[in-house]
Amino acid sequence: MKKASFHFLRVGLAITFLWIGVLIFKNPEAWGGYLQPWAAGLLPIPLAQAMIGTAILDVAIGAFLLIDFLPWLAALVGAIHIIIVLTVSGITDITVRDIGLLVAALALTIDSLPQEVLNKIWFVKKQQTQWMGQSPEIK
Repeated sequence: MKKASFHFLRVGLAITFLWIGVLIFKNPEAWGGYLQPWAAGLLPIPLAQAMIGTAILDVAIGAFLLIDFLPWLAALVGAIHIIIVLTVSGITDITVRDIGLLVAALALTIDSLPQEVLNKIWFVKKQQTQWMGQSPEIK
C-alpha cells in the first residue's frame, strides 16, 4: 500500500493540472501570452489552437493522476510538459511555482515507477558495481 503522502501529492498535482487545463480552455489567447515570441513563432498552428492542445494535455494528465491510472506515466508526461513550459515561457514571477510543480511531478514519477522497472534499474546498477569490482549492495 502506498503512503498517504503519495496520495496527497498525486491528488494535489491532479487538481493543479485539471484546473490549469480548464482555465486555458476558458481563455486560450490569454494563456498564449505567456509564450516567448520566439516560441510562438515556431508554432505550425495558430496560438489559440496550440493552447487548446495544451489544455487537453493538462486535463488528461490531471485525470490520469486523479483516478490513479498509470500515475508514473502521467507524472512523467507532466514533468516533461512543465520542462517545456519553463523553456518557452522564460523566467517570470511564476517560474518558482513551475519549478515546484516539476519537482513534485518528478518525485511522483520516481515513487510510482512499476516494480519491474525498478528491478531493471537495480539490476543494471548491480551489474555496473560488480563490473567495477564493488560490492553489489546498493544503498
